[in-house]
Amino acid sequence: MTTSAIPANSPAGTGGIPTLGEPAPAAVPTGPPALVDRLNALDRLVQAGYGRLEQPVLDDAGALLDRAGQRLRLSGDHTVVTLAGGTGSGKSSLFNAICGLELSPTGLRRPMTSQAHSCVWGLDGAGPLLDWLDVDKRHRYARASALDMERADAGLQGLVLIDLPDHDSIQAVHRAEVDRFVTIADLLVWVVDPQKYADAALHRNYIVPFARHTGVTLIVLNQVDRLAPHEIDDCVADLRRLLEAEGLADPRIVTTSAVAEDGVTGFRDILVDTVAARRARTERLSADVDRVAERFTAYRFDAEPPSTVDEAHRAELIQALTDAAGAPAVAEAMESAYELRASDFVGWPVAAIVARLRSDPLRRMRLTELREELRNAFTGPIGAQQGDVDNALQSVTEGITPQLPTHWGRSVRAAARSHATEIPEALGESLREALPTFNAVPRWWWLVKTWQYFLVLVAVLSVVWIGFLVAFGLFGDGDSDGLIGQAGLIPYVAVLVVCTLGMGWLTASACRNLVALSSAKHGEKMEHHMRRGIERVAFQKVIEPIEDDLDVYARFRQDVTIALG
Repeated sequence: MTTSAIPANSPAGTGGIPTLGEPAPAAVPTGPPALVDRLNALDRLVQAGYGRLEQPVLDDAGALLDRAGQRLRLSGDHTVVTLAGGTGSGKSSLFNAICGLELSPTGLRRPMTSQAHSCVWGLDGAGPLLDWLDVDKRHRYARASALDMERADAGLQGLVLIDLPDHDSIQAVHRAEVDRFVTIADLLVWVVDPQKYADAALHRNYIVPFARHTGVTLIVLNQVDRLAPHEIDDCVADLRRLLEAEGLADPRIVTTSAVAEDGVTGFRDILVDTVAARRARTERLSADVDRVAERFTAYRFDAEPPSTVDEAHRAELIQALTDAAGAPAVAEAMESAYELRASDFVGWPVAAIVARLRSDPLRRMRLTELREELRNAFTGPIGAQQGDVDNALQSVTEGITPQLPTHWGRSVRAAARSHATEIPEALGESLREALPTFNAVPRWWWLVKTWQYFLVLVAVLSVVWIGFLVAFGLFGDGDSDGLIGQAGLIPYVAVLVVCTLGMGWLTASACRNLVALSSAKHGEKMEHHMRRGIERVAFQKVIEPIEDDLDVYARFRQDVTIALG
């Protein structure tokens, strides 16, 4: 049985001892499909949780993902086993007993082990693993190949055994070294002695926080050579009771003695079985995922979440946005503008002229301003006030958030308001798109206008005719028999004038009634179009972000289940 120290960048002239410090090519992450699926689900949980969940939870999960990805890229043929314990527990003596040589310093001085020492059985792929473990190259040792080993050591092929500093060291750097290795070791071995196995620091700082890691935790009661046989059983029973009370289910406990003959045989057998199974790496990462994934369960409810805003709140939102945009007022202005525009075409021109003659300049000015204001309703700036929009968004998620955890409820409310500043302009644009082109005039308006001016022309010609008849009767010689010379035609022409004016007035009156009916239908149609546009804005700017966030939560719930395994 031979053991060699592994120096940094060992040259060929040092006896051919291989160097474990040389970097290896990057490998593709591999692992059991179930573990990979759980890690992928955990990664999705972290991505979904940013901005929604507490940052410490996300940081803890992110650190695990980084650590798991690095560990899965490294040798799966090696099992990292750490020997940790307090001062005087004999872990270094146990380390030397397993290795077969004095590799780690022992003694009563506090502390003896100041840096982690490692011993590797099987060199292939161990270098990058030890680099990742950050074991000082001066304290790396390697056993020779399995062909040169005694039969007892052949079963340890693939073992990376690490002796750690004391967890209760007075030096903080030593405690930090222990804390680091405890989070990355494949198998945690806690070495305790009969006098201090109930040490509060060990149980409070390590046993209780890692109670979920029972499957990858081994408790070694060392120095049992100091006890009588019945005392050993009592100590083991008391230690088991203490561990179970702290949450370790069926803890594994083995007794050892580094000085007694065959005193480490049971411990060595466990190491042989662990290395042969090659499951410690996966079980350790699975236990880590269990611990981290459990923290995400507080952010989900078991009940199936809603997938969208219910119809009542959706209708309330649309109505609120409709009121905020002033769609009813715009539709009413549309009706007035429609009637005003129609009066330019279907109104009786004679009545319009008389009205102009009878109105004062101030009235004409106000009428003109009203006319321009109504006409500008089609093309002027249209938009809702931000305060009205904010009020409309305030209650849209009231039917959803009670069914969600607090953090996701806040996220849904934030999603509902994610486009709040864009909504007023979007509402104005939807209203402008719904409004018709103001210059578009129905054909029958042109026909009525043509007919009205034809009647005006007939009335004017008739009045001129009457004038000629009167003038000829007063100043003519009375001998003409034509249409101008017969004064008896005056009553008939006067009747024609009256009939023409009456037809124009009746036509204008009938058209006004038609325009009133058309304007009402036109306003309803425009309001319907505007409401459709507002519904699109509500869906794109409010409902769709809410549904997207609810979809993220639904996938989050599924990923929590997958991560929990």
